[in-house]
Amino acid sequence: MILFPLALAAAVQASPKPAAKTPPPPSAALPADPREARYQHCVVMAERSPATARMEASSWTLAGGGYFAQQCLGLAYTTERQWAAAASAFEQAARAAETAHDIRAANYWSQAGNAFLAAGDAAKARAALDAALASGDLTGFARGEAQLDRARALVAAGQPVAARVDLDAALVNAPADPLAWLLSATLARRMKDLPRAQKDIAQALARSADDPNVQLEAGNIAATAGDEATARKAWSEAARLAPPDSPIRAETAKALSQFPSR
Repeated sequence: MILFPLALAAAVQASPKPAAKTPPPPSAALPADPREARYQHCVVMAERSPATARMEASSWTLAGGGYFAQQCLGLAYTTERQWAAAASAFEQAARAAETAHDIRAANYWSQAGNAFLAAGDAAKARAALDAALASGDLTGFARGEAQLDRARALVAAGQPVAARVDLDAALVNAPADPLAWLLSATLARRMKDLPRAQKDIAQALARSADDPNVQLEAGNIAATAGDEATARKAWSEAARLAPPDSPIRAETAKALSQFPSR
């Protein structure tokens, strides 16, 4: 039997975990700022009551909160999943921080890029992530996450070879992130590099076997390799793990229908 893998539509573009991540600060020491305490309070508020945080951030902006207030506003919009508004707020924070020569700008650009991706604007995401990475102020995990997001933007722009370069760098800088391994495996499968796809999906499974997206792609790769037993097992597990209203349920049902009933 010829096995047909699922397309896993937009897998490299769409992250299975919440977008608009808040990356750790750059490794360089951040300058002390008297606005920091109010900012921390606003961040907590953004998680618990985003509408209240938006009001606080807006009034604080008028009172001179600058990029601290804008970033908090972005986080509030993120909690509400208003991605375009979040991206705009993070972008404004980044520009203001750059004007002030504050290294926080790199983080703000990274957050803007992630939010633009969630909003479906890969071109603006690429521009923001280029700025974040060009600054040289992101290192380690934070740099890896920005490289991962830029790879997603590059795939969306039809540039898989360039995306491969960023994904390889992300695996070095953020190897603990299962999403990096998942997207690397997906891209390898699309580029017909089956050994690389099998290697990288094994790493994703080792880190996040309870993620239905990982199991879904494991089934896709097994199907591409003609391994019916493994494909069946992985797709069944993806369906079991996925929420009832998840499109993964329908996708795996379709994939499993190619097998004779047992």
